[in-house]
Amino acid sequence: MKCAILDDYQRVALSMTDWSAVAERVELCVFDHHFDDEEELAAAIEDCEIVVIMRERTPFRESLFRRLPRLKLLVTTGMRNASVDLAAAAERGVVVCGTQGGGEGTTELTWALILGLARRLVQENEALRSGGAWQSTIGVDLIGKRLGLLGLGHIGSNVARIGQAFGMEVMAWSQNLTADKAAAAGVKLASSMDELLESSDFVSIHVVLSDRTRGLIGARELGLMRPSAYLINTSRAPIVDREALIEALRSGKIAGAGLDVFEQEPLPIDDPLRTMPNVLATPHIGYVTEATYRAYFRGIVEAIDAYLKGSPVNVIG
Repeated sequence: MKCAILDDYQRVALSMTDWSAVAERVELCVFDHHFDDEEELAAAIEDCEIVVIMRERTPFRESLFRRLPRLKLLVTTGMRNASVDLAAAAERGVVVCGTQGGGEGTTELTWALILGLARRLVQENEALRSGGAWQSTIGVDLIGKRLGLLGLGHIGSNVARIGQAFGMEVMAWSQNLTADKAAAAGVKLASSMDELLESSDFVSIHVVLSDRTRGLIGARELGLMRPSAYLINTSRAPIVDREALIEALRSGKIAGAGLDVFEQEPLPIDDPLRTMPNVLATPHIGYVTEATYRAYFRGIVEAIDAYLKGSPVNVIG
């Protein structure tokens, strides 16, 4: 049985875990590059019964499932993947399994972006490397500032705890957040999303992408933020209206943005978000850490082994 592992950008899929449990039953074929063209991708993996995908790097839509009649098992890292058409998978009898994660990479990257923006680290580092101006910017202090969190789940709660350690006042809001849960985290519950946006110096997004949250932050919402405020998104790109964000950044309606997620990935070379001076962007690396990768690939082997034994685990949908 052939198994394709897609988008292994760092070429670590075979070294991050022990594949011996399935090695004698599965022929592994690893692709370290991204397929932009669906027809080209389908041709490369058409004889595979198992496909492994890394997060949303390669979408599996109905049209792709239709091109892969031999596909029986699709394994995605994580237990959510909005880029997989679960209805199409079910219609074609494809089992979709996920994996558990590990580490706190997204929490840590969120703070890397906040600190990088606040202290202008990219500008100062570039100036130092190029022999430019010495001390050309003035940093923003975090102590005493308000950190507004859209979402107070696992990641949001960890981000809140670190903000409190910096001496920040932390406020949170989401459609399902209760006063008791906010109080348990030592966080102030905003009366509305508008209050959170209007009063926060840093707004960090930690809600799940869904029909309710798609486009949650648009032109009106960005217009509520302070001109000195920063928006950080390490969750999912479609939660923020892309064109509205670009306009807000260009016009100075907000001071800047820290971004790790994009509607099209890899981000096109000519995309304006690559070069805007008030954007600190990373190529969706929140989950790209050793602990997370080891947990993901261990879970992939477990999912394949369980499927081959007739008892799939962590089935999605």
